[in-house]
Amino acid sequence: MELKTKIKAEDNKQELFITREFDLPIELLFKAYEDADIVEQWMGTKVVKLENHEHGSWKFETYHDGQVVFSANGVILEFVPNEKITRTFKMENSPFPVQLEFLTFETIANDKSKLTIQQIFKSVEYRNQLLEMPFAKGLSMAHDRLQNIVNQLK
Repeated sequence: MELKTKIKAEDNKQELFITREFDLPIELLFKAYEDADIVEQWMGTKVVKLENHEHGSWKFETYHDGQVVFSANGVILEFVPNEKITRTFKMENSPFPVQLEFLTFETIANDKSKLTIQQIFKSVEYRNQLLEMPFAKGLSMAHDRLQNIVNQLK
């Protein structure tokens, strides 16, 4: 099955690009990234903090049997509703250093929009390590959930 979320990673570059088109107006796609309740549903994680403004911060945690199995956090550097979010991303208890993420939201048609995420890594090696994980499949599945959950808000 072909994944709807596409990941492009050029050789010898420290970045990757993630793109996905959604059958959603841009306002609803953006809301899926700014509303903590919606984020929790499509990401399957607990939103501990989500301060959607410049110099705000965020923290997500995933639990299994009462224990934290995944924790990530960062700082929001730019927040322009329905346009862009620029933030840092740090997985706790992981060898991965902080990443920089540029999320761009664009309208394609009335009920169709596109998300582009540019992730920049400290090195090509760290980027390649992430690509060796089931990252692409997991992200595409999460974006499928986003589409289904937000469809109910239309």
